[in-house]
Amino acid sequence: MSGSALFETFTRAPLAFDHGEGTWLVTDKGERYLDFGGGVAVNSLGHGHPHLVSALTEQAAKLWHVSNLYEIPGQSRLGERLADATFADKVFFTNSGAEALECAIKTARRYHFVKRHPERFRTITFEGAFHGRTLATIAAGGQYKYLEGFGPKVEGFDQVGFDDIDAVEKAITSETAAILIEPVQGEGGIRPVPTQSLKRLRQLCEQHDLLLIFDEVQCGIGRTGKLFAHEWAGVTPDIMAVAKGIGGGFPVGACLATDEAAVGMTAGVHGTTFGGNPLAMAVGNAVLDVVLEDGFLEDVQRKALLLKQGLAGVADEFPDVIEDIRGSGLMLGLKCAAPNTKVNMALRDQHLLAVPAGDNVLRLLPPLTVTDAEIHEALNRIRAGARGLSDAITAAAAK
Repeated sequence: MSGSALFETFTRAPLAFDHGEGTWLVTDKGERYLDFGGGVAVNSLGHGHPHLVSALTEQAAKLWHVSNLYEIPGQSRLGERLADATFADKVFFTNSGAEALECAIKTARRYHFVKRHPERFRTITFEGAFHGRTLATIAAGGQYKYLEGFGPKVEGFDQVGFDDIDAVEKAITSETAAILIEPVQGEGGIRPVPTQSLKRLRQLCEQHDLLLIFDEVQCGIGRTGKLFAHEWAGVTPDIMAVAKGIGGGFPVGACLATDEAAVGMTAGVHGTTFGGNPLAMAVGNAVLDVVLEDGFLEDVQRKALLLKQGLAGVADEFPDVIEDIRGSGLMLGLKCAAPNTKVNMALRDQHLLAVPAGDNVLRLLPPLTVTDAEIHEALNRIRAGARGLSDAITAAAAK
């Protein structure tokens, strides 16, 4: 055998990290990087957070796995806390965001099935969406680069343009079951859906007896400064998928639903082996302990404003590198004038990590626990990276 034994499905940066400390990652060579990628919005409380470490190690010494054939007290507790903090009445725990979306789609289809409308199974989705990598969720996302080579697209998904609510209305048929949308597109380029659009989607769902599904896998768990991004619009879904930040780095996902929406999810119709295991539940509860503390989310909003204003200053200084700043909370995007891959490399050269996205955007997704000093340090590094790239662009143009 030659080369790596791993599937070659990732183009990895030539970096290997040995350990993390809050907002910092340290390589196996001792180099320190400021982590504003957050494991793609996963490390909501940074690296090595003492409360999460304590919760995980304490649980690891007691019990790892028993399966959902038995009661799991931590699962009941986390489910109740999520229900108390949201619109939901019921929660199903998974291992990932894609699984949470699969559960959400199945929940919507079962709702109509038990209402004696099995023909209603189609879901309307939006251009630029990303809902996961399973066969159903790549069909929901509709992006050719993820669909190519995997056979016929899974039936049941009708895609319209981003924020084209008139097109949504026209796409509704007697077979439509649900509308699925990210309140803030992450992979699609940090594109928030306007409040009025979310309100119109809610109205359309009520008018046509459709279920509104929010994908808050990336924008949830405090990322925008509210526990969930849809709270800013005052619009509630019937079903919601969450993951990433709820585990703070440990694989956890969840599908949340109202009693009415979950009416078809009865014993035996859906399941999971590892979902909701004691380790995951211990960490999920520990994350909520921190995120639901008084003043925590308000502090996220304050720090987000500090970061966004600083980034706006960098964009003004180097318009040939950064066109605009997008997003809300600590889910921000640099709309790049230069190729986002080059901007990403320029920042990595400054030992700052970010995450590329669609629409030539570079995502900044630092831990919600990032400090003011770390924000200022990140801004200094972003400015230095932008200056170097701007100088290179100017020099190339002069030749």
